[in-house]
Amino acid sequence: MTTLLVLIYLAFISLGLPDSVLGSVWPVIRADLSVPVSLVGYVAMTISAGTVVSSLLSNRMVARFGTAKVTVTSVALTAFALLGYSFVGHPAMLFFLAIPLGLGAGSVDAALNNFVALHYKSMHMNWLHCFWGVGASAGPLIMSLFLINPGGWRRGYLVIAGLQFALVLVLLVTIKLWNREGSSSASKQKGEVLLTNKEALGVKSVKLALVSFVFFSVTEATTGLWSSSYLVGVEGMTAATAARWTASFYAGITLGRLLSGFMSIRMKNTMLIRLGQWICVLGTLLLILPLPSQVSALGFIIIGLGTAPIFPAMLHETPARFGPAASGAIMGLQMAFAYTGGTFGSPLFGVLSSLTSLELLPYFVLAAVLIMLVASELLNKRMGTDSTRRAELLG
Repeated sequence: MTTLLVLIYLAFISLGLPDSVLGSVWPVIRADLSVPVSLVGYVAMTISAGTVVSSLLSNRMVARFGTAKVTVTSVALTAFALLGYSFVGHPAMLFFLAIPLGLGAGSVDAALNNFVALHYKSMHMNWLHCFWGVGASAGPLIMSLFLINPGGWRRGYLVIAGLQFALVLVLLVTIKLWNREGSSSASKQKGEVLLTNKEALGVKSVKLALVSFVFFSVTEATTGLWSSSYLVGVEGMTAATAARWTASFYAGITLGRLLSGFMSIRMKNTMLIRLGQWICVLGTLLLILPLPSQVSALGFIIIGLGTAPIFPAMLHETPARFGPAASGAIMGLQMAFAYTGGTFGSPLFGVLSSLTSLELLPYFVLAAVLIMLVASELLNKRMGTDSTRRAELLG
């Protein structure tokens, strides 16, 4: 099982690599392609739409083809999409390549999250998403090395695609080991996936959980996608410097999840979620207050640290909240709703900022954090008054 966990970590690095790249280099891409700044929101929406679809289909895909094949295929899809981005010459190609990029993420994301939630402790869920942060942090850093040259973003995409293909090769070489070690757990999962998506949506209190996932995604995706544009347009930074600050946002997530893994040994998931949400509030206040640009930009790192424990803790709490039998279907729903938040949140901010100003960003993110916080606390209250049912669900 240790070897299988390492492979899952590698898969999550591959999930993180493309997630942060587009936003970090958008100020340069939009100039090269002569497109409006708000277009990136619609490209991100296309990516997320593909991920929503594949998340909802994740149970069927894993049941039919197995986790190993779904993982390899998904990583390969993202690798080919990233390779295509290095050759983009027309804005329409951004949307065309966004489809495989999105489809490649959803199924494997939902399947692996449910597997870890069912079979590993909370610290492993945090460290799993820490490895996502490793990939997400590496993307903008790699890009920043190439942005000093005209058209350098194309070479950056080429390098990131190469790393993605290397991960595909690793997964292919170890696929027999994956199948052998995962066979017993896979057989268990078949018995655990009992609900359809429609039935899962009707489970008591699940809608509050879905609201939390939506607005978590709005918080994280909007911050990650628009941080570079905000720092260039509002704080007056260069594109390369802004890309490094975007990388710092994802580095904050990575470091936060590393620390959260240790904190989860002594702290409950609900406490980690609450702590992260209030840290996010602090980060947005740093951006709102009239501070020097370098100090204000620290707000993005603080928001990254705040978001770090929230998502893994909410995911790991799923079997405890709703029972192992329902967790597979509900996990797919949660991932789909999370991506829906990213799908509509980022372009919504793009529209609002085009009507007002990029200075709206910290206020938009703060509103999303507060809605997530309220929904989360209401869910905790309901779960707390239903302790008998929770005990029965966990056996």
